[in-house]
Amino acid sequence: MTIDKDESVLGFAFIILIFLTLELHGGRCALPWGQSPSVPCGERKKLYVEAVFASDPRTRFRTLETSLHFQLDALASGTRARAATFRTLHNEVRTPLFMPVGTHATVKAQTQDFLHDSGSQILLANTYHLLLRPGAEVFRRVGGIHRFMNWERSVLTDSGGFQIFSLPHSRSMSEAGAVFQSYLDGRTIVLSPELSIETQKAIGSDIMMVLDQCVPSTVDEATARQAMELTHRWAARSLAARGDSRQAMFGIVQGALNQSLRQVSAEALCAMPFEGFAIGGLAVGEGKSEREDTCEFTAALLPDDKPRYLMGVGTPLDILEAVHRGVDMFDCIIPTQVAQRGGAFTSRGFLQLRRGIYKTSNDPLDPDCGCPTCAKFSRAYLHHLTKCKETLGWQLIGQHNIFFYHQLMAEMRQSILEDRFLALYKEKRAILAEDDLDNPVTPMRRNPPRSITLGEYKIHTAIEGFSSILHVSSGEIMHSRTPPMDEARSLYIEQSRLASRLREETSEPLVIWDVGLGAAANAMAAIQCYEALASQRPVRPMHIVSFENDLDSLRLALKNNDRFPYLRHAGPPAILKNATWVSKQHERLSWQLHEGDFLDLLAQAKPPDLVFYDMFSGKTCAPAWTEDAFRAMLAICGSRDVELFTYTCSTASRVAMLGAGWGVARGRNAGDKEQTTIAFTHLDKARERGRDILAAEWPV
Repeated sequence: MTIDKDESVLGFAFIILIFLTLELHGGRCALPWGQSPSVPCGERKKLYVEAVFASDPRTRFRTLETSLHFQLDALASGTRARAATFRTLHNEVRTPLFMPVGTHATVKAQTQDFLHDSGSQILLANTYHLLLRPGAEVFRRVGGIHRFMNWERSVLTDSGGFQIFSLPHSRSMSEAGAVFQSYLDGRTIVLSPELSIETQKAIGSDIMMVLDQCVPSTVDEATARQAMELTHRWAARSLAARGDSRQAMFGIVQGALNQSLRQVSAEALCAMPFEGFAIGGLAVGEGKSEREDTCEFTAALLPDDKPRYLMGVGTPLDILEAVHRGVDMFDCIIPTQVAQRGGAFTSRGFLQLRRGIYKTSNDPLDPDCGCPTCAKFSRAYLHHLTKCKETLGWQLIGQHNIFFYHQLMAEMRQSILEDRFLALYKEKRAILAEDDLDNPVTPMRRNPPRSITLGEYKIHTAIEGFSSILHVSSGEIMHSRTPPMDEARSLYIEQSRLASRLREETSEPLVIWDVGLGAAANAMAAIQCYEALASQRPVRPMHIVSFENDLDSLRLALKNNDRFPYLRHAGPPAILKNATWVSKQHERLSWQLHEGDFLDLLAQAKPPDLVFYDMFSGKTCAPAWTEDAFRAMLAICGSRDVELFTYTCSTASRVAMLGAGWGVARGRNAGDKEQTTIAFTHLDKARERGRDILAAEWPV
């Protein structure tokens, strides 16, 4: 065969991967996505090659038989909406469809009988959570998730990439996989593409998702490209790890909001033999119009003859818009999540049942709904259950919401088959965007917003919902991916074993240098630790010495302490006003501030036992990360047993510490970093504490 000169290098690389995969399978040469085993191995290789180099990248691999037997039933005029049918290992599936989320092999507050009767065709479970509990071995022993949870229809397993992205701390990404700490027992796990697929094979889902790296949709192009390329490499490894499993597998298109990257990602993944494709990396920070535009652009890049799945989206209106743009499959926790708080989607708009107007209403939740909740219970009763926080209220409203979603999908499918979707779209769009049409909500009067900027600093709100401080000129964010107090506790309080040190029977104060006060998260984490212990038993004195050359970050955070609730304490205002604070409840707890350049002031401070070194990076604050700076600190420490904890793991910083005479050990992972750094003055003490000391030959 001939190869056109414009064929991509990716095609060649993938051919090599396929050939290696086939050779590793020996004489079996199994096609994991459903190709007939009667086709000779050589012929299969020929099919791979011909499919990879198809002239249209969106038709690659169409010549291959897939295990889903996807059939496009109808396309609606004036829109990209489509209806299709495909078959999994357990049932026929009709699209568009919504998949209720059963993260732990259960949809919250719902029974399998209801899910079946309401029209659920596929449930979504999560590999990350099921890997931790009950574990892959349980699924192997009981015969898979269908028997385990008594569910006869299909299951799709997410790979766990988004959940690890969403972890508040203790996770990082590398070529090997996603490194995280178990929330059950604290052990470190590397979730590689191979482990993710092996776990999904043990679970026995009908559709497996490749492991991907999810980043905020608003990141810069370089970050988005790096995550996308890693996702592609993991996708190839996921395919290789599937082996001869009959389970279907979907690739995940990434690229943030960048259309060029989305096109590269779609072309790369469409060159691989997936049964379907997901649109990932949305609903993670972008606005509604940005999400819809990116969804429409990406869906148009995907094959017409395979399912298109928009991950993690969304409200009924979000789904309506995405179906209009050519998407087939959806999942989201919203139906049960809002039900827990009394929220219901209805044909009369969105109802919040906590509102007092429903207290005496005998009306059904939705007069046009045929679900069990609307047939049997009044708004008054559901209002009562919601106000009492009764689990039954969550269950009943959740039943309605799931039923509502399935009914919406059925209506959309029928309108597509009858070629009247555009009219339905316009009708539903007007209703689904509204609150209760019969009992309009009166807008609340709001106080004018407080300023979110002060001097060089600005409040940054992460997609996970927490706030931190952004240094405007450098672009550096304090605790960019982890809530400030979570990172402070994990990286500084827990690693330093502060609680154990405070319990030591001595009257000598424990001195902590808080270098880089910032918004005071590290200092307040230490204070909270002390107060919790001191309220139970006597502990040794503790003295915190903070260093900061610009207090505007703390002033800004304190003015917005609704976003930084840990600052609702007597200490921070006193530090700003008097540069010192002594606890009235615990007189042996004190805090002192040195305002100015750290290297000019450190000689004035009492020598430390612990150093929380949280300065801006070497790019922004270069003098603080030099060998001279660490040598100056070491001189103040003298012969004391001192440990220094910092977020960085850069070779340059570690070399500077070693050159200054500090010993260096690896610290726990934090944020995007697989490691942080612990420096120490006494090697024997570091060994007693079990520190992971860098080898003598480091760095290599």
